[in-house]
This record gives sequence, structure tokens and C-alpha cells, in this order.
Amino acid sequence: MDSTGTEQPPILLHDPTLRDGHHAVGHQLDADQLRAYATAANAANVPVVEVGHGNGLGASSLQIGRAKLDDPTMLTVVREALTSSRMGVFMAPGWGTASDLAAAVRHGADVVRIAAHCTEADVTERHLGAVRELGAEAQGVLLMSHMAGAGELAEQCALMVKYGAQAVGIMDSAGHYLPADVTARVHAIAAAVDVPVIFHGHNNLGLAVANSLAAVDAGASIIDATARGFGAGAGNTQLEVLVAVLDRRGIATGIGLREILAASDVAADHLMKTPPSIDSIAVVSGLAGVFSGFKRPVLEIARTEGVNPLDLFLALGERQVVAGQEDLIGDVARQLKAAAR
Repeated sequence: MDSTGTEQPPILLHDPTLRDGHHAVGHQLDADQLRAYATAANAANVPVVEVGHGNGLGASSLQIGRAKLDDPTMLTVVREALTSSRMGVFMAPGWGTASDLAAAVRHGADVVRIAAHCTEADVTERHLGAVRELGAEAQGVLLMSHMAGAGELAEQCALMVKYGAQAVGIMDSAGHYLPADVTARVHAIAAAVDVPVIFHGHNNLGLAVANSLAAVDAGASIIDATARGFGAGAGNTQLEVLVAVLDRRGIATGIGLREILAASDVAADHLMKTPPSIDSIAVVSGLAGVFSGFKRPVLEIARTEGVNPLDLFLALGERQVVAGQEDLIGDVARQLKAAAR
């Protein structure tokens, strides 16, 4: 029940710990780590467990990092561990292909997310249609969504529904949002589509749980969260905290609190060397609106070129650099270095 005594509908929590969390460890999770967490998440009755390279199907590369395991191996290991939870995958056109989608469904993917930059939903049309033809649930998500206003995001989400998406929504890829930003965008999307609305938060400004609650109140019914916040940069919405807060709000998730706390302990013990933290880089990344996954390459290139990584993040934000443009980090660093002479 909410404060007015109205029954609140259940929220479906989508857990990308084994996909988004890969960013935090250079995409180097092994089979034992994947199996350990997938088994624990399954025991907690997590509805959807997403797995793969941090940037999705087909993304393992020298440019953005080679994964320890290939896609088929990761999917096979996790599928075997999920006896009740559904398995999800993520793909951005340009990194993954229709062949990757077909292979993922053959390996047991139940839910397939097709991602696009927030103003480029048209690139999802062919792949969303392919997912539907393959018999999996098709979802569409918009990346770097802070770069577009509420109306434009609603229009882009409506396009993805037209293309076959059975759920649509936005990712706060840079951890840039305040709750009011989320409220406006999710409310507009929910009013424009007749399918469930998704919200995926990052914690650069310490607001991932608050933003997720704002999304729920504005009409989102699928919320992403990871164990211990395991994810790029400052991490994602913390799953076990969100389960507890939703429970306190009287909102059902179907996830056992004790079991998800146990799963979070498995994640802490088996997946991460150190838990995500909101350091100075994370804060500036969020303020600048730069993808959290840039942290590692920004630190490396800033050190090599002898520039301040905070200045580098701010400069990347001014240029509205997005994931997939990692090669620009060096160029911008060298421009900063030259300007300082």
C-alpha cells in the first residue's frame, strides 16, 4: 500500500550484475564466478539475470576490452544455473549482430534488450523484429538518456514499441540524473506507450536508489539493479537495498530479502576486489554526463599524457562523447596537454 492506502502493482527487478558488473573488472569474470552468482540470484528468485560482456553481445574487442570468456560460454554457464530465473542479454547494434542474437536465444536467452543512443531508436528496428521472430522477449532501451528531453525520449520509445519492443525505457548511463529529471522522463514515456517502462540507474551522484524510486512513482515497472551496486564507475542501483526499500514501501518484487542479501554477499566475495565507491572521478563523470565505463581508460590515458583526469572527463562531457568513442579519449587528452603548454 502507498500513503493513500492504494495497492501498488509489483515491480519486476532486472539484475545485470553479470553484464554491467563486467565493466568493473575489465570483463574478466570466469565461469566459476558467473556460476556462483547466478546460482545465488536464482535462489533469491530474481526474475531476470542478465549476462555478457559489459557492452553486450559481440562487444568483446581490443578497443573496449576482451572478455575472459566468449558469449556462448558465458550464456551456457549461467543458463545451467538458472532453474527458475529467466536469462537476459543486452546488445547494441554495431557491436552485436543478428547472428549474435540468434546464438544467444539458442543458448537459452529469454529476454533480449536492444540498445541505442537516446536519439537513434531507428537503429533498433531490424533487431527488435529479429528477437520477436526468434521467440524471445524483446525490450528496447535508450542509452545516455540525459542527452535528450522527456518529449523526445517518449517519441523514441514509442518508435521502439512500433518496431516490436515489449518493454521500453531509459538508462542513466552517466549517473547524471536527479530524481526530478527521472520523474519527468519516465512519466512522459509511460504516457506515450502501452508496454512496461524500464529504468536503469547509475550511482555517480549517490542517487541511484532515489532515482529508481522516482521512476517507480512515475510509472516504471521494470527496474534494473545489481548486487552491491557492482557496475561501471560508481556502480549501479544497489539491488539488495532497493529490494528492502521497496518492501518497506509495500511494493512486491517476489525476491526474498534474506536470500538477496546472501546473493549480495556472494557477489562481494566472488566477483569484486573492492565494492564500488563514489570517488572524485565518479562525481565528475556524473556531473559531466560521461559514460561511467570510461573511468579505466580515462585514468590510464590521463596518466600517460600527464593531464588531470577530472579535466579530461569535463572536456569529454563538453564534446558529448558516448560509449563506442573511446578512441577520442586520447585525442582530447592530447588537446588538453597542448593547450596547457
